[in-house]
Amino acid sequence: MSIYQWFVFFLFVQIIHFLGTWKLYEAAGRKRWEAGIPVYNAIVLMKIIGRPTWWTLLLFIPIINLIMFPVIWIETLRSFGKKSSLDTFLGVITCGLYIYYINYTQKLEYVADRSIHPQNKTADTVSSLLFAIIVATLVHTYFVQPYTIPTSSLEKSLLIGDFLFVSKVNYGARVPMTAVALPMVHDSIPVVKTKSYLNWPQIPYLRLPGIEDIKRTDIVVFNWPVDTVHYFFEAKGTPGVIKPIDKKSNYVKRCVGIPGDSLSIKDGIVYIDGKVLQLPERAKPQFSYTVALDGKTPIDFEYLLKDMDVTDGIGYKGASKDTLLFRALTAAGAARLRNVPGITAVTQEISQGTEGGIFPHINKWNRDNYGPIYIPQKGQTVALTTETLPFYKRIITDYELNDAGDKNDLKVTGNEIRLNGEIVKNYTFKQNYYWMMGDNRHNSEDSRYWGFVPENHIVGKPVFIWLSWDTNGKGLNKIRWDRVFTTVSGEGQPQSYFKYFLIALAVFFVGEYFWKKRKDKKTI
Repeated sequence: MSIYQWFVFFLFVQIIHFLGTWKLYEAAGRKRWEAGIPVYNAIVLMKIIGRPTWWTLLLFIPIINLIMFPVIWIETLRSFGKKSSLDTFLGVITCGLYIYYINYTQKLEYVADRSIHPQNKTADTVSSLLFAIIVATLVHTYFVQPYTIPTSSLEKSLLIGDFLFVSKVNYGARVPMTAVALPMVHDSIPVVKTKSYLNWPQIPYLRLPGIEDIKRTDIVVFNWPVDTVHYFFEAKGTPGVIKPIDKKSNYVKRCVGIPGDSLSIKDGIVYIDGKVLQLPERAKPQFSYTVALDGKTPIDFEYLLKDMDVTDGIGYKGASKDTLLFRALTAAGAARLRNVPGITAVTQEISQGTEGGIFPHINKWNRDNYGPIYIPQKGQTVALTTETLPFYKRIITDYELNDAGDKNDLKVTGNEIRLNGEIVKNYTFKQNYYWMMGDNRHNSEDSRYWGFVPENHIVGKPVFIWLSWDTNGKGLNKIRWDRVFTTVSGEGQPQSYFKYFLIALAVFFVGEYFWKKRKDKKTI
């Protein structure tokens, strides 16, 4: 839905509210017209039902308002003496329209001094649960979101089993675009694996101000631009659905190119505007290496791999057993192998020729030798020809909308390109784009395969590892204690703040004990 459509919908809701509640407002000692003034009517309603004025804000926060509406319906009914279980059920099941019946058919008696405290233990539990869900949803949506590392694409910087806190504040929190969805879950309901949202209506993209811009080498969480899900079925024989932007799968990669950059890759090394991209100390790119053996000297590879913390698999290359292929190895790891007796050569694997599946699918590049490619910047214009169109086609047809808020209609006839019925020779970008890659360069599905990441797909910045779980460990060894309570970014090697947390926790409990003891003495 466009902004205009949402505005019309908002006015329609105000009319519905006025027609169904004006007599209730009068019965509560208010004026009839107060039920028809947008926003103001909600403030007045909060006074009528005895709830704080700031509840009005919650009615306009996506997802949270889905929780608040039933609460307001029930509170309104109870403010006029309708507090039976049947009244509550009818108020919720009719989406508040039961209030129409009360408004026009019942004698209205306003209960001015109604107690707003839960009347029994069940009601108290439900009230506490709703409050907790609202607070958790606010934090999850606008401040911090938990995230788990599922793959090794950023191995050495982020490990499989790292549990992160992703900040929404750094790059600015994105207002939910999917208006109707279950809180605290992503694209599917746990266990049953069914969609947790409705595709319609969609809220236009809006991002709150952030405290920083995305910089080169930042680790970023974003919605995978080309994601569709294959275990949902909208119709028989139709696998998968196209997801709304904010319900696409969450990916985490390193941003190696920002809007306006010219990016290229030469023998695996990333260049920005012709200069080598300088990675931070914590980034340790990995590549595939072939390791030649002399076939005579015994090598304890089990100990060697464990000591070097090699996580991706290794295997023999070809039929002979004198050459091993390490799928992911750092430069430091390769240097160490060169000094191991029995190893005669360690050679980095560099892709040559063309490689299938490489964006923009023009059969020209490969994962190690790529570009140059321009990363689109908002407001910048590029020439649009049949040669350049493959780079920007998905942007035009999938990521950006026309002035009417609809998807662009792009047609190519020979060398003629028509956009929304008009012949065009250039295109101006409406948002910024980024280039994301994994540090594990030969085991990462990233921008080299599916292209640019639009700004409206950005989720947040990982800032903190609160737990790290080694799936290969046993007992307490499953926890990587040296990674618990470490920062994701920063200078130097990661440092755990877990011991400081434990000290602070101990000080808190000791202080609380003596404070209570002192308070008890004063009471006596």
